[in-house]
Amino acid sequence: MRSDPPTTEQPPGAGSSHSVEVERKFDVDEGTPLPDWRSVPGVASVGDAEVRQLDARYVDTEDRALARAGFALRRRSGGPDQGWHIKGPLHNGGRIELHWPLDEGDPDPVVVPAAIRAHLSTLTDAAGAPVLGGADALEPLARIRNTRTAYALRADDGGLVAEFVDDHVDATDERSGAERPWREWEFELGPAAPDDHEALFAAVDEAVLAVGGRHAASASKLARALGA
Repeated sequence: MRSDPPTTEQPPGAGSSHSVEVERKFDVDEGTPLPDWRSVPGVASVGDAEVRQLDARYVDTEDRALARAGFALRRRSGGPDQGWHIKGPLHNGGRIELHWPLDEGDPDPVVVPAAIRAHLSTLTDAAGAPVLGGADALEPLARIRNTRTAYALRADDGGLVAEFVDDHVDATDERSGAERPWREWEFELGPAAPDDHEALFAAVDEAVLAVGGRHAASASKLARALGA
């Protein structure tokens, strides 16, 4: 769900925008058919397929200081929200995501721009300790290339109930060189989602399990890329 984050979260850095993601992830086999989303409360129509080619580079410190505090930093090209993203820890069922657009003069995908590095220096962990020190180096962690097919799920009045995406992923662990391909689905709430999220996600689970999908074994693409 794209909305303003709670006021207890840290403010966004200069030049950034922010959103809250509330979603469910599922593992599926290559031949798993798509669910009938019209069985989900509030969904009246399913939009046409929109194919996006995404290429994300993740960076962290050598000892994975960002990950240990629940954060992830990536530079992603392709899709409507391409740019640099800082994804925060899970909070009240959603994750805060900060976004900076790509700079045309930013050719290196793993060199973090100064404005983003400045915001990273403000991050604290659950105990209130700084996540990064001023001299901590950031280095390549993983590359995730994804052929994504997105569908807008809309209400009777055209409002966006959710976005469903069918992802075919090719990931590389930049530390070990290990390559891991897989297919997964994501169901992310939109601004027109019904207020009863529990009932909505129960219907989503039922629709996915009915066609052979499974709850995701990994919490994120990054975790799966790194073998977790």
